[in-house]
Amino acid sequence: MAVIRVQGQDLVVEMAGLDKVWAHKSKLTIPLAHVRGATMDPGVLGEPKGIRAPGTHVPGLITAGTFHKDGEKVFWAVRDARKAVVVELTGDERFARLVVEVEDPRAAVALIEHAASR
Repeated sequence: MAVIRVQGQDLVVEMAGLDKVWAHKSKLTIPLAHVRGATMDPGVLGEPKGIRAPGTHVPGLITAGTFHKDGEKVFWAVRDARKAVVVELTGDERFARLVVEVEDPRAAVALIEHAASR
């Protein structure tokens, strides 16, 4: 699971527990100016992921790490699709989007949308 917070002018996404190991990342810091928006998307887990490098993928159990598809890199950290949040980023970022599981998807989307609109 990920913890999302706003720190100054940055969006900080921090992996909790063993998700740090599965995703091969402990924290991502993205300037809010590079955040296009966020949505809740429980169906995202069923979409093709692309090539995993590096990361972990056990269908029905966990998708975590960096996945390459159609020339884009997407960061995943999801076990429970019902709690998935998709954060769309600008082309200035390393990832095109972040797909992360959070405790409260509605609150995370509201936080991101509010912070990105400032």
